[in-house]
Amino acid sequence: MSGYELVAGLETHVELATKTKIFCGCTTAFGAEPNTHCCPVCIGLPGTLPLLNEQVVNYAILAGLATNCEISEYSKMDRKNYCYPDLPKAYQISQYDMPLCKNGYIPLSNGRKIRITRIHIEEDAGKLIHERGNTYVDYNRGGVPLIEIVSEPDIRSAEEAREYVETLQLIMRHIGVSDCKMQEGSLRCDVNISVRPKGSETLGTRTEIKNMNSFTFMARAMQYEMERQIDLLESGETVRQETLRYLPDENRTEPMRGKEDAHDYRYFREPDLVPIHVTRERVEALRKQLPESPTEKLRRYTEELGLPQADAQLLVKYRRVAEYFEAASKETKSPKTAANCILGPIFSRLSTEEEKETFELPVSPEALRELIALFDAGKIRMNLLRATLEKMLDTGKPASAFLTETDLAGIDDQTLQTLCQTAVQSNEKAVQDFRAGKEKALKVLLGQIMKATKGRADAVKAESLIREIIANTPSAS
Repeated sequence: MSGYELVAGLETHVELATKTKIFCGCTTAFGAEPNTHCCPVCIGLPGTLPLLNEQVVNYAILAGLATNCEISEYSKMDRKNYCYPDLPKAYQISQYDMPLCKNGYIPLSNGRKIRITRIHIEEDAGKLIHERGNTYVDYNRGGVPLIEIVSEPDIRSAEEAREYVETLQLIMRHIGVSDCKMQEGSLRCDVNISVRPKGSETLGTRTEIKNMNSFTFMARAMQYEMERQIDLLESGETVRQETLRYLPDENRTEPMRGKEDAHDYRYFREPDLVPIHVTRERVEALRKQLPESPTEKLRRYTEELGLPQADAQLLVKYRRVAEYFEAASKETKSPKTAANCILGPIFSRLSTEEEKETFELPVSPEALRELIALFDAGKIRMNLLRATLEKMLDTGKPASAFLTETDLAGIDDQTLQTLCQTAVQSNEKAVQDFRAGKEKALKVLLGQIMKATKGRADAVKAESLIREIIANTPSAS
């Protein structure tokens, strides 16, 4: 297989976060009873007319700007004709030869750029549900607004494909145009894949794997399909152009239908909708709405705030987590403290990706910042900060509900000196072990002091004092 290389391009469908559908006023809310979020426009009854949702256009422009695309001054809607049970009017309103956005790119960590051919707007189809040999149709999803982000065949591995889609997901979430929940189908990928001999510039016959809604399954499906095509070619057979589905339980693909080309869809201009005219003024106004990019945010967190790369990536991965961190760390001495609180005690309570995406907490970022301010001022130590934060997360109450004046008073130097001397005198074995080179023995002495002070002692200062006292105390032997 080393003599071949993978050539892949992705068509990524992103459901937009509008409250209503693209051509009617039906809600886009997820999870309702089947066929309850529909109207005559959604299901294509004769005589109905679509009306384009302006926010769909704005969101698509934001997506284009965030992915380095050119925004077309003029574009139009087209009818894409095909018969399938999930499409009641037998055509989908989409864009063909005049998309809203074009000629963009997504940079990868290896320095390569995956070119984006186009981003166009369209309506989603309904959902087919297969149960016990029967097929049911739920049209709630029909008419939900989508953008389709089409890449050039620039992807050379399953790892690059995964990074490309993860980057798209991160961007779309950060600019607020979609929640990109793959588990709910609001981000789905069709993977166009072929193989060719290494060094060749000629594209091989491609197949399309439809509706990948898992990063793991996408990578596995791409690897399987690459190996399948190479096996065919090495056996002297040819690869058929066809549309495939991936069967995760069996880790294989199977044909759904022959692969369509554009002429199969008989595109023509949508006669019920006027062309879309986007002024430069609108584009620039939307450009000003774009938040800091995830890439720039990651750079700032590591270079300016001094966070480790891995910590910064976890904070940036979720838009609401990044917003919470920004608010909680504002004007603190060390943003690392806020990051540690979020990635430690807070994340330990959020077991799913969805919980981290929504990031709904009983503790506001302002309340966490007030707690961190006490730490910055030297009034509490890290162990007391963490214990207090746990109680705040349990109850939703502020730090002041759990910290007494005694907690905030700290330990004066004379008291700390006395406590350290007592610890050394009453733990002869630990002292002997420490003198014998066992550094862990020091933790026994330090633990006694922290217990006696309920965590209020300065651990660094206490450790220094213990070492000094042991050094100045003659050995019992």
